[in-house]
Amino acid sequence: MELFQASGLTCLLIPTAFFVTFVLLLLRASGRRGRRLPPGNLGLPVIGETLQLIAAYKTENPEPFIDDRVRRFGAVFATHVFGEPTVFSADPETNRFILQNEGKLFECSYPRSLCNLLGKHSLLLMKGSLHKRMHSLTMSFGNSSIIRDHLLVDIDRLIRLNLESWSDRVLLMEEAKKITFELTLKQLMSFDPCDWTESLRKEYVLVIEGFFSVPLPIFSTTYRRAIKARTKVAEALSLVVRQRRKQCEAGARKKDMLGALLDGGGGSGFSDEQIVDFLVALLVAGYETTSTIMTLAVKFLTETPRALAQLKV
Repeated sequence: MELFQASGLTCLLIPTAFFVTFVLLLLRASGRRGRRLPPGNLGLPVIGETLQLIAAYKTENPEPFIDDRVRRFGAVFATHVFGEPTVFSADPETNRFILQNEGKLFECSYPRSLCNLLGKHSLLLMKGSLHKRMHSLTMSFGNSSIIRDHLLVDIDRLIRLNLESWSDRVLLMEEAKKITFELTLKQLMSFDPCDWTESLRKEYVLVIEGFFSVPLPIFSTTYRRAIKARTKVAEALSLVVRQRRKQCEAGARKKDMLGALLDGGGGSGFSDEQIVDFLVALLVAGYETTSTIMTLAVKFLTETPRALAQLKV
């Protein structure tokens, strides 16, 4: 069987490379005059340098966007991307200082465009006691016997199911994303692959594409499609949450993440909107990171026959 990487692999690695390599300080400068920014270029009005950043990260070598500005302005420079004045830091010492003081001198923040797609109750955007409850619930469920007893079984079953449908040539990244999404839905809401899950996945693809687009619905068809798709996803998940809540009230409980959320995580309970936003964020996070790792694992093992042979022993 011949395996091919999707041509958009570099683009799909954007979130990982973007957040791991550089620390972004999003400076919400609207209405705050007099703030001093590091040297840099804020680009065009409203759009800033978003188009240049998107274009760079859709190439095989996205680093020049950063490298060019580091040469011109230094390791810490200002720009304007995704609707926000933004400071990029490519300086290890600065990044270490920021990470060590997160929650003290610095507060984690994200562009409004991303917030609109994830939802205001996303785990990434929560703060305070609600964030602690959600985070604790996620960690507890991830370490529970439910996951330990069923995760590997579900992975094996879903991979075998997808392998049976493969032809002689496949787009590995696309197949990895499909498997990842199906597995995540199974763990979160106990759904097996079906027409509904595939329809939901297609809407998710549109949402994710909106993460890396100009966040102006009037000018960007990609972002406009993403907002509409996010609405459809939220409606579909809301229906599931309402149905499951009724089942729980009737005494029928499922041992999955949604079941744990409906139980309230040891607190006063979560609203339907909070649960939906939480599920949206978890599905997005797993969809990108896990599928990328799976694809790279196959790529590097294919290029390293000795390592592959050792795994087969």
